Amino acid sequence: MQYLLVKHKVADFDRWYSVFRSQAEAQQESGLKDLQLFRDAADPNDVVLLFRVDDLDKVKAFTESPESYKAKEESGVIGEPEVLWLNKI
Repeated sequence: MQYLLVKHKVADFDRWYSVFRSQAEAQQESGLKDLQLFRDAADPNDVVLLFRVDDLDKVKAFTESPESYKAKEESGVIGEPEVLWLNKI
């Protein structure tokens, strides 16, 4: 089983979350499942997401799409997210 872990800093969590939730259907269609969302206890604008991935190629195409980059800009993500593609052992 594969997973996608994303960590990034956002300018404003509420703004980010609103844009993020607007992408829920596209996330599901790309094969991202079982979202776990975390906020850093010391800095609530540090966000960590963990998804189960059904189809790695399909998910990578989604995460690298122009729409995904546009949503990242609109939501106020600061800098480049840290992205890890993980295999469950």
